[in-house]
Amino acid sequence: MADTCGQILLGSGLTVLSHPLMYIKVLIQVGHEPLAPSLGRNLFGRQVSQLPGLFAYAKHIIKIDGKVGLFNGLGPRLCAGSIGTIVHSNVVQICQEHCTPQVLGGQQKAVEGSLQHVVNETTKEMIARSCATIVTHPFHVITLRCMVQFIGRETKYSGVFDSIVTVYKEEGVLGFFAGLIPRLLGDVLSLWICNLLAHLINTYAIDDSMSHTGEIKNCSQAVTGFFASMLTYPFVLVSNLMAVNNCGLAGGLPPYASVCPTWVDCWRHLSREGNMSRGNSLFFRKLPAGKMYAVDQKRFF
Repeated sequence: MADTCGQILLGSGLTVLSHPLMYIKVLIQVGHEPLAPSLGRNLFGRQVSQLPGLFAYAKHIIKIDGKVGLFNGLGPRLCAGSIGTIVHSNVVQICQEHCTPQVLGGQQKAVEGSLQHVVNETTKEMIARSCATIVTHPFHVITLRCMVQFIGRETKYSGVFDSIVTVYKEEGVLGFFAGLIPRLLGDVLSLWICNLLAHLINTYAIDDSMSHTGEIKNCSQAVTGFFASMLTYPFVLVSNLMAVNNCGLAGGLPPYASVCPTWVDCWRHLSREGNMSRGNSLFFRKLPAGKMYAVDQKRFF
């Protein structure tokens, strides 16, 4: 219990610190570009036309809503983080106590560091993460909608409880799980890619006789985690877009955004438009190829 409380406190602190970054990222993901492209320099020092980055976007939000405006949607996100931590910890404990090797696909207790051990541990983590994601997704949906209100200057989602009532009245129970499937798929794929790649690197590329082997293995885990998140980013993008799609906010309705019946349609639309990586970078943002900037709508089309 003490460990769980400590995780909640630490997670809440990190959530508060990272929230402005997520807020800006979500606005970019839905295509909101309030600032026109400007001349800047790329990583090689060449002068190029580029979109405003993280700090310019943050200044724009502060200019309109003040510094407090950078924390729109923080309440439901904190709720999601706290509840998710509790669910994750409890499910992990249940798996440790009740999930036998046979249940997880093994015939006997796997040797630590073996492929079977990695598969068993990844399966447990997948179950725990999936349960936490499903339980907290309604708060995730509300968080995203609180953020996207910035585009149309709406106040439809003003608090956790009021937002829950609003979603239920307008969309029913299913409204709380908009965008859940691509989010789950992305989480599961990212977890398996990360752990299996790390296992291959640690087994075949790192010699146990090397000095600082532990640090090197931790580094490989971080690198494979970053690589996996890059590969599965389209699932995150599609999930976030479906969470706000056709929800009554300007940022999720035409002419600003296309209405997509399913997440597969959203994926296909983004793929056709060449926007599968939109919002993936917050620095050195390139202009979309073949797009025109609409000053009145503050987006590219």
